[in-house]
Amino acid sequence: MRQADASPTGDPTRRGVRRRWQTCGVASRIDSISLDAIDPSRLASFWCAVLGWEVLEEEEGGVRVGNPDRSLPALDLLPVPDRKQVKDRLHLDLRADGTTRDAELARLTNLGARPVDVGQGSDVSWVVLADPEGNEFCLLSRTVDEAAQAAAG
Repeated sequence: MRQADASPTGDPTRRGVRRRWQTCGVASRIDSISLDAIDPSRLASFWCAVLGWEVLEEEEGGVRVGNPDRSLPALDLLPVPDRKQVKDRLHLDLRADGTTRDAELARLTNLGARPVDVGQGSDVSWVVLADPEGNEFCLLSRTVDEAAQAAAG
């Protein structure tokens, strides 16, 4: 079988479909997203519970958490002596998967996330939250299924 005939995802319904990165010579992929943490182990527990991930590595230099199948990207939680002072310039956007957005919001807050105001206004469709150390992330209004249906047209 020619390379172009194989689906890069292994999905037989997507034969001949190649992702843009496979055809334009991209040589890099995101390995990990790093978050500073006063207590990397505590933050690792939070993110593992949020994402259904597990601790992949733990050493004095921090904790790496990721998908149990070791697919990328991972989160590297790195020790720092100081608390977060300003709004993050990069954040994660999450979608509820297998549940409603409201149920997922309740689950996240029960795990230790808290709503934060970063100037987003009251008319936005997402919820801005912070993890136990103050790193912002968003819970988007559409669930994984709703976003897929919208993308399919």
